[in-house]
Amino acid sequence: MINDTFAPLVDRFGRVHGNLRISVTDRCNIRCFYCMPNENIRFKPREEILTFEEITRFVRALARVGIHKLRLTGGEPLVRQDLAGLVRSLSQIPGIEDLALTTNGILLAEQARELREAGLQRVNISLDGLSEETFRAIARREGLERVLDGIFAAQEAGFDKIRLNAVAIRGLTEAEVVPLGAFARQHALELRFIEFMPLDAENRWQTEQVLEGSEIRRLLEAEFGPLEPLPVADPSQPARDYQFIDGRGRIGFINPISQPFCHDCNRLRITAEGQVRNCLFSTAEWDARALLRGGATDEELIGLVRDCVREKKIGHGIDTPDFIKPERAMYQIGG
Repeated sequence: MINDTFAPLVDRFGRVHGNLRISVTDRCNIRCFYCMPNENIRFKPREEILTFEEITRFVRALARVGIHKLRLTGGEPLVRQDLAGLVRSLSQIPGIEDLALTTNGILLAEQARELREAGLQRVNISLDGLSEETFRAIARREGLERVLDGIFAAQEAGFDKIRLNAVAIRGLTEAEVVPLGAFARQHALELRFIEFMPLDAENRWQTEQVLEGSEIRRLLEAEFGPLEPLPVADPSQPARDYQFIDGRGRIGFINPISQPFCHDCNRLRITAEGQVRNCLFSTAEWDARALLRGGATDEELIGLVRDCVREKKIGHGIDTPDFIKPERAMYQIGG
């Protein structure tokens, strides 16, 4: 009999999973309304959050079955003490080829160089607008200048793969589209617009608030000229990428509402307290923390994840009548 313990993680639809998003905390230093509530938040007790040693152990096991791309998320991952130490540990695991971070950027200026030296390869920075008014309306806190400082510090630290993530919200961010495009072009940054998704903690999301990628593209082209589609280097990537016709800058559109990309999804997630999820919109979770703290073997951890992958649905179903919004908000899952 062939031992398939370390075979790739393949779901019922033939999707091979090699991408893991790791939430290191559910805490954050701002309160973006599309991600978390403004007040009365019950964060997980510290003892329930996975230690860096547990995260490293989990990744080391999954690297044996093909996980090779990692992204650290939150909450805000940079509020977790000594994140560079975790980066250093993860970057040394055999088989890990890509290690990235998603951050709101507020603490990045202080940590960018240390993270780069620890082995972090790429950084995504949330920047929904360049006006202080829009920033405060979304984040419900101040901090725009610190985010900008973080972007420039990341460039100075030697990161050559810096991406700006802008959540697109109708009635709020239309006026930010062109300034963001100009900023990205001026500073040689890649920019991605992400359609507003129903993962807000206050349950106020409405379809009418979705500013579709096609509309954003029209706004950009009216200002800067045509956008040319770029070849798809990785079919599993969620964005449709373009470049300006003059060659100055790249723009990506992540359109989970208007153009779902579930058919090529290769991503898994683990929450800060160790629950494995096969989809951002999953209503089920698999408890890796219990195994990690119960003396489980690598084979048992892999078996748990394989069960999770096996139950993955064909799509998130947002556009279907039977869609069920997850009980968890974005900050509790990991962005």
